[in-house]
Amino acid sequence: MATSLLQPSSSSSTMAFSSSSSSLFTGTSHAPTLRTLGFVDNSRVRILAPCSVKCDMSDSSNFPNWKPTIPVLNERTLPKFLESARAEKTVSRNSNRLKLFSGTANPVLSQEIARYMGLELGKISIKRFADGEIYVQLQESVRGCNVYLIQPTCPPANENLMELKIMIDACRRASAKNITAVIPYFGYARADRKTQGRESIAAKLVANLITKAGADRVLACDLHSGQSMGYFDIPVDHVHCQPVILDYLASKTISSSDLVVVSPDVGGVARARAFAKKLSDAPLAIVDKRRHGHNVAEVMNLIGDVKGKVAVMVDDMIDTAGTIAKGAALLHEEGAREVYACCTHAVFSPPAIERLSSGLFQEVIITNTIPVTEKNYFPQLTILTVANLLGETIWRIHDDSSVSSIFQ
Repeated sequence: MATSLLQPSSSSSTMAFSSSSSSLFTGTSHAPTLRTLGFVDNSRVRILAPCSVKCDMSDSSNFPNWKPTIPVLNERTLPKFLESARAEKTVSRNSNRLKLFSGTANPVLSQEIARYMGLELGKISIKRFADGEIYVQLQESVRGCNVYLIQPTCPPANENLMELKIMIDACRRASAKNITAVIPYFGYARADRKTQGRESIAAKLVANLITKAGADRVLACDLHSGQSMGYFDIPVDHVHCQPVILDYLASKTISSSDLVVVSPDVGGVARARAFAKKLSDAPLAIVDKRRHGHNVAEVMNLIGDVKGKVAVMVDDMIDTAGTIAKGAALLHEEGAREVYACCTHAVFSPPAIERLSSGLFQEVIITNTIPVTEKNYFPQLTILTVANLLGETIWRIHDDSSVSSIFQ
């Protein structure tokens, strides 16, 4: 029986694919059907041709109450957009001396990663005292092991960051050989430079704290800016989650001639351009905005043509959704037929849900780097898992294999 991705489960996660045509997008667009997908019994899953790009979906009638669409990944499948001769290099999957531990920030993602890798999560006790202090104790030996601690620093950011540092310290004092902090979402990444006098560069401070706690390496997903990698004095493996979203979009019956990729601001042009190239070299449009304060944005004008087209807005995160919602409203004013929103990190600070579910978007496509609570579900929401991508990256780090070759 299928079990929701948002609930712990011991079964394997699966994704089935079907063959695609020479163009990534064919046919006409249609409104998505609301479905919730979960872990599927392997004996009941039909695995299709490996060269395909279509998600296997469950019957929506079994999942009421507006639960989000959650495509399911095959336990050994990587996104089609990562397929290359170099990516097919055999990677040793010797789990000897490899330990995975999960913090409390996103235990479901940690379980999915462990399931992809065919491992069990390590035993760890994490408690909070009455005064709010955090207690961490490893309940198995890590002496001489390569330890991977999975903990996004998502809201509450300070709590989860402190928990990560205490986990790192516990591993260091337990004589772990190498400690890798797996941070699917790196909080404080937006504070990466000084825009005014007497400001803090908090991203650098947090990088120093994680390093001083004892981490030997960091594995992060879609950092807000590439320069954040330079804030760490230890190696950083930067994983791009775009291929996961690209795979899902490629399963949509959207004609490539009707598609336009939109950057919600000038700073995201490079990200949107790379995204557009993978989508049959789709045209690019840019929303020009002027920000008057933190979490406050005002759209000014649009660069590019979206009239009669399906607009796909691409960003690294959605916080209050002010930027992307005002951008979507502008796109509709300029004649866009449909608007899709795509992002890796769904922070969803109020009033994001109200803005995203207001009817501006045909679909809001996110990943599970940050857990989405059930109260934040809405009909247009689709959640994609990055567990297989992170699991494969961990294997390559452990095997001293190339990580960048996955994305080439």
